[in-house]
Amino acid sequence: MRWENLTVEPEHSRAESALFGADAVTTRTFDSPEFRGITFHEVRARSVLNRVPGASRMPFEWTVNPYRGCTHACVYCFARRTHSYLDLDTGIGFDTQIVVKVNAPEVLRRQLASRRWQGDHVAMGTNVDCYQRAEGRYRLMPGIISALTDHANPFSVLTKGTLILRDLDLLVRAAEVTDVGISVSVGFLDAELWRTVEPGTPAPERRLDVVRTLGEHGIGCGVLMAPVIPFLSDHPDRLRATVRAIAAAGATSVTPLVLHLRPGAREWFMAWLGRHHPHLVPRYERLYAEGAYAPRWYQRRITRQVHELAQEYGIGPTRAGAARRIRAEQPAPGPAGSGPTQLTLV
Repeated sequence: MRWENLTVEPEHSRAESALFGADAVTTRTFDSPEFRGITFHEVRARSVLNRVPGASRMPFEWTVNPYRGCTHACVYCFARRTHSYLDLDTGIGFDTQIVVKVNAPEVLRRQLASRRWQGDHVAMGTNVDCYQRAEGRYRLMPGIISALTDHANPFSVLTKGTLILRDLDLLVRAAEVTDVGISVSVGFLDAELWRTVEPGTPAPERRLDVVRTLGEHGIGCGVLMAPVIPFLSDHPDRLRATVRAIAAAGATSVTPLVLHLRPGAREWFMAWLGRHHPHLVPRYERLYAEGAYAPRWYQRRITRQVHELAQEYGIGPTRAGAARRIRAEQPAPGPAGSGPTQLTLV
């Protein structure tokens, strides 16, 4: 299938195909339980180092995103809207139509060797998870990590995937020559909530095992406690249980992030909410009436509670490594409904 055929309108598809070159896109399906119902569009990228827009409040300037779409299928994922750039569905299509930049390691190595490259920090996992299920088949991250290591280029990874442990030896080697920041996302422990809101992810306890294992091998790991979901995971007892488990796993820091609902994600999440918790729909409509973000008073309350619990359980203070970087996903103080410019996957 040619990349142009992924969209209905040829004039749009020609613009998007320029991101990946004019050659054909290979579309694959795999008849195995973990990939049943998923279509992979293999593309050859022209560039994989993506510059963060100048207006962004991110604390880094460059990202690498080897995938578009995500089999984690988190109903709240803010990156859903990026699928619309290719005229792909932001709902089930985001979960099952995965774009794979199959040449990402080679392209990155070439770009890092360029005289123009200044060795800036590279962030990964800032849009969709680079250790989602597809990585088990395509194995792009070992080559990406090796390229960054060979150039002693600092980098960070944010993930919900336990597959990162496959590359533990590579991460240890990288940490010997450059600054490596690893963060794992664990927003809550509730098993029933996890199964419905993050159906394609490893269980929260397994993600905390990743934190523990990394720490045992000398790689400090922070936890992005995200999202804290209003009226479902924000009860003080649930916050306490989550922070206690994060501390027990040996996390170096914990950073809370309240659920935000941008276009694309908002519609998908609200449809999920209507099916599973219809009584909460009016409360969400009021809480998010001003935009994508919960009111500042609510965000500050959650942040204060989590920080107090972190202090009680001996986590922190937050260090200058991965924990600082993952704060990029938090809305900075500002007018109601405002927040930072988010990265787009290109």
